[in-house]
Formats: sequence, C-alpha cells, structure tokens
Amino acid sequence: MNYRDLLRRLPPTRTVTHLKSITTLIPAHEEALLASVDTPLTIARDPKNNREYLLCDYNRDGDSYRSPWSNTFYPPIEDAEIPSERIRKMEIKLNDGVDVYRELYFDGGVGSAYLWELEDGFAGVVLLKKDKKSNGTSKVDETEETRGGWDSIHVLEVVERGPGSRVARYKLTSTVILELGVKGQKVGDVELSGNMTRQTEQELNVEGGDDGHVINIGKLVEDMESSMRSLLQEVYFGKAKDIVGELRSKFFTFIVYTC
Repeated sequence: MNYRDLLRRLPPTRTVTHLKSITTLIPAHEEALLASVDTPLTIARDPKNNREYLLCDYNRDGDSYRSPWSNTFYPPIEDAEIPSERIRKMEIKLNDGVDVYRELYFDGGVGSAYLWELEDGFAGVVLLKKDKKSNGTSKVDETEETRGGWDSIHVLEVVERGPGSRVARYKLTSTVILELGVKGQKVGDVELSGNMTRQTEQELNVEGGDDGHVINIGKLVEDMESSMRSLLQEVYFGKAKDIVGELRSKFFTFIVYTC
C-alpha cells in the first residue's frame, strides 16, 4: 500500500495525527514518510536569539532541529552536520530576504530558510507559515470562531556548471497547505482545507557571485507563491463559490416548487 497517497487523500489538518498512527503501526516506514509527506509546519524558538523558526525534515537530525539564526541544533547533539562557510553565508542572506518577504506579504507569521551542499551545487528549502484566529466577529452569531492557516514549503535544487560559470539550473518544488474554518452555534463546524504542489525548472544567469543565487532563489519563490495564490483564488475558491451558488439556487427552487 502506498501510504503517501493515502495521507494525501485524508484531511490535511489531521495529517500529523494520521502520520503518527501509521508510523506507530509500521515503524519501518517512519523515515521515508517523514521525508516525503508534507505536514503543517511547527514553530520553535531559538533561545540564543529569542527568535522563532520553523521545523521540517530538512533541518532535522534525529530529534533535534537546527535554527537558521544561530546555526545550532536544539536539543544539542554531538557531531552535528552544519553547512560549510560558503553555504552558511548564503543561508544567512536568504533568511534576511525571507524575513522581509514574510513581513511584506504576510504581515507577520514565521519564515525560515535552510541550505545544504550537493556534489554539483547545493539545495535548500524556504518555509513560510501564517496562522490567524478570531472569536466573536460575527454580528449574527457571537459564538462564531474563524480560523485560517497558510503553510508553504519550497524545496529547491541548484546545479552549478563549474567555477567561473555565470549560469545555473534551478529546480523548485513548492507545496502550499491551506486551512480555512468557521465554528459557531448557527453554522456548526465548517472546514475547507487542502494542499497544492507545483514545480518549475529554469536556467538563470548568476550575477554578483553567490549573492546572485540568493536573488534568483528569492525571485523564483516569490513568483511561485504569487502564481499559487492566484490559482487558489481564481480556480479553487471560484469553483467552490459556483458550486455553493448552484446548490442554493436548486434548494430555493425546490422550496418554491414544493410549497
């Protein structure tokens, strides 16, 4: 049985619970599932910098996670694998860029970026998370609670052509996990959630050395997020609106006819 496909067909808001259940029953599949199944991101705080960062499989070593701010694993572990000096410098600049992007586009939330070396280049991941809840905002139902969550995971691979080359190939795989919900006495508990994955591959010029890589990665992530937001708004929400409108129309037609 393909457990990854099974988890994709279950509600994304309960993926973590289902993942724990499967790995408890079949421990041999734990590492493979943790590496391949996207789940809503978890937030931790770096005690050295007092800054929040995001946890994922790409900054994990056993039960410890590396902070992008201090380059330290928590809980501490011996012989931890950390990026080389060159990769670490790019990682710091990429995190600075992600922090600006997060504030401009999300007006809050948490963002983190991690990079690591490959034989012919390097790879990385850019993570963004924003959750929001509000209570008693409805004039009709004071018990109404609304909630929303956005988690985006951008995994990238950069293939460099060798010393002195000004061209590199970038492969980006992006996943967005979206959760929207409302709960109240009048409407009950309504939930709309799902995930979307898109991929792009481009060859780009690298200007200004390693800073050029950071700029190219930032542009790729920004373009991909804009594209996926447009798809969610125009296609998925538009389709849901049309279906609800059609159901409402047929319901009122039925009421009129039966009366």
